Amino acid sequence: MAKTGMIDPNAINIICEGTSIRGDISTSGEIRIDGTLEGTLVAKGKLVVGTTGKITGEITCKNADVQGKIEGKISVTDLFSLKSTSSFVGEVTTRQIAIEPGAIFNGTCQMKTQPEANEQKK
Repeated sequence: MAKTGMIDPNAINIICEGTSIRGDISTSGEIRIDGTLEGTLVAKGKLVVGTTGKITGEITCKNADVQGKIEGKISVTDLFSLKSTSSFVGEVTTRQIAIEPGAIFNGTCQMKTQPEANEQKK
């Protein structure tokens, strides 16, 4: 039987294609965006932006796997990964970055060591 009031840190939130959100989202788990988000996103887990997903705003997460579009500022504690179908315009701060051939990257990137990235959260 499930315990009530307990939050599963492994839970995955999904914003489906055709859904549009204007506002702020905060999650202690992972999140997948296949729709559109305009606002601030804070995820303690992994962010996945599907091929139909688009985020405009400010993002903070542990890892990011981008197949869609991001416009804005993103701070990633560990790995920022742009797949071949992705488009990124803005500023990124991360410890590691991976960009596949075909991905669009227009912006700035600041690389941080792990301790520096952790201090950024404070």
